[in-house]
Parts: sequence; structure tokens; C-alpha cells
Amino acid sequence: MILSSSVDWADVEPGSVLMGSDNRSVLFGGVGPKHEVVIKYPFRISIRPVSLEEADRMIESSEVEIASESEWELAHSRGLLFAEEGSTEALADTAQDYWGKACDGRPHRGRGQTPDVLRVWLKGNPSRRLQFPGQGSSSSKVRLVIRDLSGWAEEPPREPSSRNSLRILKEEVVICLLFGVIPSFVWAFFNASEGYIREAWLNLVFGGVFIGTLSQLFWRPRQPTWFVGSGMMSTNRVK
Repeated sequence: MILSSSVDWADVEPGSVLMGSDNRSVLFGGVGPKHEVVIKYPFRISIRPVSLEEADRMIESSEVEIASESEWELAHSRGLLFAEEGSTEALADTAQDYWGKACDGRPHRGRGQTPDVLRVWLKGNPSRRLQFPGQGSSSSKVRLVIRDLSGWAEEPPREPSSRNSLRILKEEVVICLLFGVIPSFVWAFFNASEGYIREAWLNLVFGGVFIGTLSQLFWRPRQPTWFVGSGMMSTNRVK
């Protein structure tokens, strides 16, 4: 194996890390679902991002690959990664969210036209960014990894391919009723003129639905977190 002497490496032992967000509000939510990734193999990861030119040479002549987002998160959780302020680095993953993801450390590939997953370092706190094809210039640096792994499992623990739309719909109906429609009728009962509810009940319903839907900007109940257990994903942590 021929490695560049200019690249410093950090050894990462097997372990687990939580990724994603369980908050689905519009303003404060993140990319979901929140999930656990269990990496059972040791690997080495470049302490700092590597230029594309140098990375290409190393990938052609050795067993080096671009790191997955899961590997990046595990290494970062242990304080092993560094980068220059304002720099951007690309990872191997190409997916808009985490649904359908294999949670064993491999890169997550979405279907169809998917964005590249980036990390942007600002004030020492890297954040996740997505870059779709044709959306400006791509990152000039990548994070590299050397895996002590012979191959990926054929049936890894994997998240569901999509969110539970029926559960979300039921949740939205309950929120609109409790925080929108019912309060609208209570207000009208105590403050509106006699006969207002009978004549304007439809307006009260639509107004309540609007208020309930608008609340999604700021708040929604926490969503289930997916854990790895017995070779599969579950919302109950198996000890």
C-alpha cells in the first residue's frame, strides 16, 4: 500500500454513534430520522481533508477510499477530525435524508438525482450541507478512510425506506384539533356574539386548521429514534 507522507491518519476503533434529528419542525428541525450506526470494523481516517488531486492519486494506488458520513461522525464524536475555518469537504454519501440507510458504516446512496453530502467548518463546528448537481462548484477536498474490512454484509441493519405517513397524518390531525380547532370554538363560545358559532363554524374550523398547521414552523413532537439490535433496526433499544 502506497500512502502519501503528507497525510496524517487517526486510528478509529469500532463503536456506535447517533446521527440525524428527531425534530421535524420547519425552523428548528434537521435531517431525519435520528438513528444509531454501529461500525464493527476498525479504520483509519485522515485527520484533515485531502485535496481532490492527492486523493485521486492515493485511491488509484492503494486501498484508500472516501469516508462515509457514518465513519466521519464516529471519528468526529471522538475528537479526531480537524479542518481549516470555512473549509468544505465532501463525503462518499449521496442522499437527501437517512431513510433506507444501511447502518453499518457504509456510504448511503439515495435513488435518482441525489445531492452530495458535505461538511462545512464554521467557528470550529462542522455542519451538514447538501449540494445538488449543477448547484455551484463542488468541494475541492475530501475525507479519506482506510478500512480493515473484507466486504460489506449482504443484509445489514437498515432503516425503513420511508417515514410512516399514516402516523404523521394522525399526529397532524390531533395537533390541529387540540391546538387549533378546539381553542377556536372555545374562544368563540366565551367571546363571540350569540349565534356566531352556528353561522361561522366553518370559518372556525378552517382558522383552527391554519393555526395548527402554522405551529409546524416552531414545534412538532419528537420522532422515534432507530437503534441497531439483533441485526435489525428498531425504535426500542435492545440491551
